[in-house]
Amino acid sequence: MSHDPSAPSKPFPLTKTDEEWRAALTPMQFAVLRRGDTEYPGTSPLLHEHKPGVFRCAACGQALFQSAAKYESGSGWPSFYDAVDGAVGTRQDRALGMLRTEVHCSRCGGHLGHRFPDGPEPTGQRYCINGAALAFEPGAPPPGT
Repeated sequence: MSHDPSAPSKPFPLTKTDEEWRAALTPMQFAVLRRGDTEYPGTSPLLHEHKPGVFRCAACGQALFQSAAKYESGSGWPSFYDAVDGAVGTRQDRALGMLRTEVHCSRCGGHLGHRFPDGPEPTGQRYCINGAALAFEPGAPPPGT
């Protein structure tokens, strides 16, 4: 476990107690979203999801990624080259003896995964996201439309 995203440096718009999060999430979702754990690579059913739609935060439902920004990175986790404007925040993660950019939901602070500068154009970014942190809504229009 790298850190506790449920203890942010600033409050998020949506907050709940650990007991409330545990009641709303599966054990894996709680471990990933609220404790910063990582699911095993290749285990998420969303890894190969390619239907049109929106990937939402599994904790609060905020739209995070559009299916049009999803691509196969070969990393073992769902990967996106861009996020919905304002939907994710970042902070430094120094766990595992390296500096990484942790990505979290801007609404509830849930840990999503990490962002790396090795993605495809047009952004060059790879949002490497735990599938347990996501809920897929097929056919949903892009946020803001």
